[in-house]
Amino acid sequence: MNRRIVGFVVGMVVVGAGSVQAQATLTPSYHAPHRAFSQHEFGGTLSFPGNSLTGIEGQYRFGYKAFDIGARGGVVTGNGFTEVVLGVEARTRVITHTEQFPLDGAIVFGVGTIEFDNAVIPVGLSVGRRIDLEDSNISITPYAHPTLFIITNTGGDNVFFGLGLGADVRLSSVFDVRVSVGVGDVDGFAISAVWVR
Repeated sequence: MNRRIVGFVVGMVVVGAGSVQAQATLTPSYHAPHRAFSQHEFGGTLSFPGNSLTGIEGQYRFGYKAFDIGARGGVVTGNGFTEVVLGVEARTRVITHTEQFPLDGAIVFGVGTIEFDNAVIPVGLSVGRRIDLEDSNISITPYAHPTLFIITNTGGDNVFFGLGLGADVRLSSVFDVRVSVGVGDVDGFAISAVWVR
C-alpha cells in the first residue's frame, strides 16, 4: 500500500508540474481540516475566481491513515481565454480537538504551474470542527483555511495570501456539498458536489 501511495504522489507531481494553475490551481476551492471519506472520494467543483472567470474541475482523493492526497483538473475560462488546469494536493492532520482546544487542524499543501513558466506552491493550515446534527445523518464542518501561495516565475518569486472560509455539508452517507469563499489575493466563490466512500 505504501509503495502505491508513493508512486501515485510522484506520478501526480510530475503530471501536475506540467500544467497547473488553486489551492493547487489558484481557484478559491479550500479544504476542511479532515477527510470525509474512509476509502476515497470524487466529484466536481464550479468556481468563480474573480475577474469574470469561471472554473470547472473534476477531483479525486484517497487517503491512508491521517494522510490523503488528491488530484484535480479542468478548465478556467473568461475574458476571451480558456486554460486547462491540473493540480495535486496533500493534507495531513496535525491537530485533534481536545477539551482544552475545540478545533481540528490539518496542513494542506500542493504543487502546480501557471502557463508553463510559473510554479505555484500553496501551503496552509485549515482549522475547523465537524458538527453532527441531532437525530440526523447531516453534519456540517465549518472551517477557516489561511494559505500562502508562493509563485515562482522568470521575474522572481512572489508570495500571496488567501483566506478560505467554508463549510462541508454531509447530506447522506455518500454525498457532500462543499462551499468556500476566498478573500485576499486568491478570492472568489466555489461549490463542490462530492461522492464519498
